[in-house]
Amino acid sequence: MDYYNYIKSLHLIFVITWFAGLFYIPRIFIYHIEASQKASPDKEILGTQLKLMAKRLWYIITWPSAILAILFGIWLLVLAPYWFEQSWMHAKLAFVVLLIMYHIKTHLIFKELQKDQIKYSSNFMRIWNEGATIILFAVVFLVLLKNTLNMAYGMLGLVGLAVLLMLGIKLYKRTRSE
Repeated sequence: MDYYNYIKSLHLIFVITWFAGLFYIPRIFIYHIEASQKASPDKEILGTQLKLMAKRLWYIITWPSAILAILFGIWLLVLAPYWFEQSWMHAKLAFVVLLIMYHIKTHLIFKELQKDQIKYSSNFMRIWNEGATIILFAVVFLVLLKNTLNMAYGMLGLVGLAVLLMLGIKLYKRTRSE
């Protein structure tokens, strides 16, 4: 068990880099969507560059980080199976499943944009970008607080955060269109 903290450290490092990729890729999507509405040659030049940036971020940072974060997380649970007895861990794992679903949907959006198939607005992508933020807040509070009453307060805070994020996006949209 001497190496438990090393495994935990690696898990945290890859969770952080995974989230870094998940935070940045929707921004690239937004720029790509907005570039597609520009006139030539800007549209083609920006589109080509943004697809390259997205591809490098997605395949060199985000996917490897996701895989390694999950593998180190599983390793931690193998080393400390008693965590499965804790209700906060059940909730955390539910959020991890939600994060994996978010990642996979983001991958599908990535693949569409790589083919210049634009199905979403830049405003939708701004909202989508907040999904990872909400999941991150939930997981951090669950891991650090670890009790049911605090989890309830945390969930209320999460709803409040989501409302604030949506208001911020609406305000941004309003000021941008003026």
